Amino acid sequence: MKIQIINGPNINLLGTREPGIYGAESFERCYEDLKQVYPSIEFSYFQSNVEGFLIDKIHEVGFDCDGIVLNAGAYTHTSIAIQDAIRAVTAPVVEVHISNVHSREEFRHKSMIACACKGVICGFGLDSYRLAVEALTGMKK
Repeated sequence: MKIQIINGPNINLLGTREPGIYGAESFERCYEDLKQVYPSIEFSYFQSNVEGFLIDKIHEVGFDCDGIVLNAGAYTHTSIAIQDAIRAVTAPVVEVHISNVHSREEFRHKSMIACACKGVICGFGLDSYRLAVEALTGMKK
């Protein structure tokens, strides 16, 4: 099984960015943990702060991988283009957020991409990624 993880803007700053909201652990540590917990899954990872690069990556992998774990960051709340990219590919996509976006500012309550995703996981810290992988492996059965 091949799973692509795609992270959007500011996720590269995990561990130092607002640790009260996002925790003190880097994403790289989380990624290494996922590879250890799921040795039979071939993981790939991509991060960009640029919306178009996220779309390009979805297009690039969305017909060949078994699933995409997508944390689009703030683009979640603004990007119809990312929604369209998700709809254009065949791989199932699970939207992920580290924080509980529904307990934060009102503008974070609306996702422009959720309607194109198989599901949404939020509020479980970096464990949200593991939960998304579990969801994708369950879809494959």
